[in-house]
Amino acid sequence: MYPPPRKDFIALTLSDPHSHTYNNGKHRRQSCWRKWKQLSRLQRSLILFLLALMLVFALLSFSSVAEQRRGRSDTEDWLELRDRGLVPPVLKPAESRGPAAGPHAEPADPMEPRGPNIPALARPPTKRKPFPNKRAPPNSRKEGNASDTVSDAKQNQEVVREEAGEEEEDEEKVISRRGAEPATEPPSNQKEAVEPQAPAEPAASVHQQVSPGAAERLEAVRDAFRHAWKAYREYAWGHDELKPISKSFSEWFGLGLTLIDSLDTMWIMGLKEEFAEARSWVEKELSFDKNVEVNLFETTIRILGGLLSCYHLTGDQLFLDKAKDLGSRLMPAFKTPSKIPFSDVNIGKGTAHPPRWTSDSTVAEVTSIQLEFRELSHLTQDPQYQDAVNEVMRLVHKLPGKHDGLVPMFINTNSGQFSHKGVFTLGARADSYYEYLLKQWIQGGKTEDELLEDYLQAVEGVKKHLVRQTGPGRLTFIGELSHNRFNPKMDHLVCFLPGTLALGVHSGLPPDHMDLAQQLMETCHQMYRQMETGLSPEIAHFNMQGSEGQDVSVKPADRHNLLRPETVESLFYMYRFTKEAKYRDWGWDILQSFNAYTKVPTSRTLIYSCCSDSLMMIML
Repeated sequence: MYPPPRKDFIALTLSDPHSHTYNNGKHRRQSCWRKWKQLSRLQRSLILFLLALMLVFALLSFSSVAEQRRGRSDTEDWLELRDRGLVPPVLKPAESRGPAAGPHAEPADPMEPRGPNIPALARPPTKRKPFPNKRAPPNSRKEGNASDTVSDAKQNQEVVREEAGEEEEDEEKVISRRGAEPATEPPSNQKEAVEPQAPAEPAASVHQQVSPGAAERLEAVRDAFRHAWKAYREYAWGHDELKPISKSFSEWFGLGLTLIDSLDTMWIMGLKEEFAEARSWVEKELSFDKNVEVNLFETTIRILGGLLSCYHLTGDQLFLDKAKDLGSRLMPAFKTPSKIPFSDVNIGKGTAHPPRWTSDSTVAEVTSIQLEFRELSHLTQDPQYQDAVNEVMRLVHKLPGKHDGLVPMFINTNSGQFSHKGVFTLGARADSYYEYLLKQWIQGGKTEDELLEDYLQAVEGVKKHLVRQTGPGRLTFIGELSHNRFNPKMDHLVCFLPGTLALGVHSGLPPDHMDLAQQLMETCHQMYRQMETGLSPEIAHFNMQGSEGQDVSVKPADRHNLLRPETVESLFYMYRFTKEAKYRDWGWDILQSFNAYTKVPTSRTLIYSCCSDSLMMIML
């Protein structure tokens, strides 16, 4: 055995005559060093190794965090700034709108609510989430039509006040569609009756104190409508569609589609006699009590939407009553195992079914009926319509099978799952899903988080997977992705996107979306300009090779124009938000081309070949 170890130092505390204390701290520091020296070489090496390893881990962690911070997208940075209250308020057009309406009245801001003052539905409680990539809308803010020119003095004053400074109020304060603050928790069974209002007068004009040249253009647009309406009235009155060459008509549902679709246009244009005659037909002839099968999507956006729009413009209870009758007859479409609606409804029998050849519905159709059904609930104080379409959006929000926010084209009404996965497009069968995400968010007061999240993710997905440029002219376009294979093909339908992006920026979303909007607007313009007729094909293919040749090519099966409105609608948004005259000029050029190549003595028709000198017209 070894003797106990001897201590080789002692601690002393001494005092001097001046009462100064002394300690052996130096020896204590030396004792720590001696203890370190007493450790074996292996122990000291192990400790040094662990310290070095911790240092390496710390450096790697810091590098990873810094890299992640640098790699964040503009959208994520915008969302974080917005959460911290550092995003500036949405800018309004510089010129304030006057309260007067009339031949030379300035139209209200495109995004301001218009129409009769109606109580709002109670909003469902929304969960505010700390995750910065979420916002969203409830179901109660209907954005007004940019061309609305009819309103009472009180509402006009409210619009002026809002433009003058009400943006400074708390961002979390929810405003109803009529500009009034809704009750926070009304009784669940509350159904306030809507008081009928006396119909307003149609706007005499949509002029904005324009120059003589612009006034001539406005009148040319009105003349184009009168020309088509005269033929419809003479050869197809009360029927769905005019066949302008044969001077006859065709039926789809037998519900006067063209007439109802044209009501709000006539009102905005100030065509009083034409509007009054059409209203009389709606009152005396339009009935939904008939054994007829209709397409849910087309009937919603054209008839239900047309009636609701006309009610907002006029305040005429007739249109709301008709809309409520139709809406209730469309509800059987939602009686499916998955709550994803069927595509076809018999509005007389109250039955619904998918297409004869499949159990699938298209994603665009089932997600592009929400605005009208939500608005119908708001106006009638009956939540069944809103609940049905909101459930569809909730289901789609949670579905697997998306690709960075992009969705497949089909969804099964039995399982509620996406089908035909792996194909992603902003064209037919998917287009309006993306458009309605944003518009629902705006309609509901910008408070439904899932809608904004899905929209922003989709825009990022489009940028990442679908945006390309042509070789010759460096035109930016949106292609398609099929099982990870890119196809430089773009439907005319995709030209909705520039206007949608611009509307998002106008509503406070990331400003860089406007850059993409302007680039795509130029491309959609070139799809018209590079054709011999000045009219866009239904589908365009883009040249990504080299720097020579044309940017746009058209296959024989796509060499036709279906009078689609997407490009013109986007031009409307772009001009309203940027005030750049070129967008108005491009719209004028398109009208001139339609007059030159599609106008016949009775109306306008499709053209089969929009890209060659020999044009053959076909009937609607």
